[in-house]
Amino acid sequence: MITLKTSMGDIVIELDHEKAPKTCENFEQYVRDGHFDGTIFHRVISNFMIQGGGFMPDMMQKATREPIENEANNGLSNVTGSIAMARTMAPHSATAQFFINVKDNGFLDHPGQDGWGYCVFGKVTSGMDVVDKIKGVETTNRAGHSDVPVDPVVIEKAELSE
Repeated sequence: MITLKTSMGDIVIELDHEKAPKTCENFEQYVRDGHFDGTIFHRVISNFMIQGGGFMPDMMQKATREPIENEANNGLSNVTGSIAMARTMAPHSATAQFFINVKDNGFLDHPGQDGWGYCVFGKVTSGMDVVDKIKGVETTNRAGHSDVPVDPVVIEKAELSE
């Protein structure tokens, strides 16, 4: 279990090691390294998803490890409350950024629109009320990015527990 202690409350996530082993190990290593501590949800779209794990409140991007293999072909779906890896147009480009689906986004499932889709690797088990609060914040454009919360929503600490 992972607990994201945010400035708006706690979000508890259960990872699916069986369906997305490399992705879960990658995410847990970022938690152990303290990578997510102090980062923000930098992309919030109320009828789509909330994305975080890559930027500090000043919109400086954090350095990451090498990208991981896309494990989206695992049978898991981008349904409301699932967590998936963000990536660029390149299918195997996910590093640390992730998103939580705030509605069913089946079009992101494997094979998606590009033959790969976006890898779901867990789900929110507690704190969907917090996710719903985050998706409702006011957003703006900042540092070349759109849908950035006006007031930063900070992941104060990410914790790993059994």
